[in-house]
Amino acid sequence: MWKLLKQCPVFFALLAILLVIGISSCLLTSKLISFIFINSYHDKWLDLFFSYYTFMGDGVMCIVVIITLFLIKKRKPALILLVSYLSSGIFVQLLKRFINNPRPSLYFDQIGFKYPYFVKGIHQMHSGSFPSGHTTSAFAMAIVLTLCFKQKWISLLFMLLAVFAGYSRIYLAQHFLEDVVVGALIGSVFGLISYYYIWQSRDIRFFGIYEAEIIPEKS
Repeated sequence: MWKLLKQCPVFFALLAILLVIGISSCLLTSKLISFIFINSYHDKWLDLFFSYYTFMGDGVMCIVVIITLFLIKKRKPALILLVSYLSSGIFVQLLKRFINNPRPSLYFDQIGFKYPYFVKGIHQMHSGSFPSGHTTSAFAMAIVLTLCFKQKWISLLFMLLAVFAGYSRIYLAQHFLEDVVVGALIGSVFGLISYYYIWQSRDIRFFGIYEAEIIPEKS
């Protein structure tokens, strides 16, 4: 597993820094304070942008990427992404139902806080806040694509896309910081595990087709 991290050192160093900052912020401040701090600025064009951008972490986007990889004959990356998406998604849904934390809109009602920046046109959900499923999917996808393609510049792009997907969930008042941070952690872990076990296999079949185009690096 350590060898995987060394394949993309800049990406994983940046990921570790972001997770440490995020976890520290969650431990040192309340969910309300961190939420207000992150959402201290709103603008109409940002409302519009994040209303659409948040779908970057949606399951449909992940499926589109999987199909695209398969069509361009990147079958093993497609399989890894599919496994990481399904496994992390199931895990997150189980956590949501077991913990069932209130979403920001319901939480604010419970404590009597009037939040002024709800974005028009965005349906405010009330339960299943922890953790963020969109963020989980976005980071699982970023991890898998980074490890499969191993290009420094594109790995940083994947990181940026995933971070903005997580931020969009807070901006749109769908999640708290803790939901997003844990979602990023879960997505990263499942992405790493899926890659670690599937990439090493030389006889993976994907829809009945043997994967012959990608050979694991020799250790």
